[in-house]
Amino acid sequence: MLFSMRREWDMRFATDGHEALKMLAESPADVVVSDMRMPQMNGAQLLNEVMRLYPKAVRVILSGFSDQEMIMQCVGGTHQFLSKPCDGETLRNIVGRALEMDIWLENDNLKALVSKMSALPSLPSLYFDIMKQLGSPETTLDVIGETIAQDPGMTSKILQLVNSAFFGLRRRVTDPTEAVLQLGLDTIKSLVLGLHIFSEFENRRTGPLSPEKIWRHSLATATAARRIAKLERQETVIVEESFTSGLLHDIGRLVLVVNLSDDYNDLLAGAERDGTPLVDAEKAVLGSSHAEIGGYLLGLWGLPLSLVEATVYHHRPLRSASKGFCPLTAVHVANALEYERTNDASPALTARVDHEYLAGLGLGDRLEAWRQVPVADPMEVA
Repeated sequence: MLFSMRREWDMRFATDGHEALKMLAESPADVVVSDMRMPQMNGAQLLNEVMRLYPKAVRVILSGFSDQEMIMQCVGGTHQFLSKPCDGETLRNIVGRALEMDIWLENDNLKALVSKMSALPSLPSLYFDIMKQLGSPETTLDVIGETIAQDPGMTSKILQLVNSAFFGLRRRVTDPTEAVLQLGLDTIKSLVLGLHIFSEFENRRTGPLSPEKIWRHSLATATAARRIAKLERQETVIVEESFTSGLLHDIGRLVLVVNLSDDYNDLLAGAERDGTPLVDAEKAVLGSSHAEIGGYLLGLWGLPLSLVEATVYHHRPLRSASKGFCPLTAVHVANALEYERTNDASPALTARVDHEYLAGLGLGDRLEAWRQVPVADPMEVA
């Protein structure tokens, strides 16, 4: 299946997991693709070991539909899931996209950090809500979906799974509520109760840019982005993607706050002192901004390109190749207007509308109308 790529990629093939680990010890790889069923060491065990030893590697599993119970074993250590039989074009596209993501994240240490993440913690109140819902015999998938749709961490993981080739859907899903309906109650219970893939935040001090502050801003931006897309009479799929993109746009900041709390607080303090936008300070100190880190994570998990693009470019929309109104447009504007509306005194935590970008789309005269959109309620989801 990969014969046509032999002149572009350096590829090695192993007969089992132990042989693969020996090959990796001799020379690490950018991408590791493993069958689930192998002698002595199954694919989940191999990829978990690869995650531990070579965290920068992108990890892909091939599995049959009869292996659904086994597939749950590797949710934490696997970035993407492919179903067998897998056609060559799908496999080539998955590997090719993984290799191309290097352009978004230049810092190898950050790349390793992001690649090791199996899930993002959920806000305690939402985590407890979903635990309570799953324990109730009267719970419906719609109710669970509405809860998940309030949380960036839960939404990103659910969309990773439902959009994987393992589930064989014919179109990309960007609405978390629809994703829950597609996965079904048993899978959701396995993820939450059995694998603890969604965990509450540890009770620790995370500084002025807390996970809760990121969550509230993300949900407000998502709601505003959806309203802007509706105001522009966009089709339903764009409206849904605008909401989900808004919810996920700052997921890179969540990665940094949770994993590099002290260093990130120092970075924020320096940006405050110098009057520098935090996104510029991130780039100068870390080599990548939270937007690129978030986009890299979503790309690793195989989320739809529209969500990845809106995350990567929400501060720099002119760098996008999109030439019309899209989720990026709604999120870029909603993000800036939310900072404007909250009147945050911090010079670091701010964003501005790119007027050149809007003018290029022929939307320069729409900004005032968007400013009149009702203030987003952070608790509004429907």
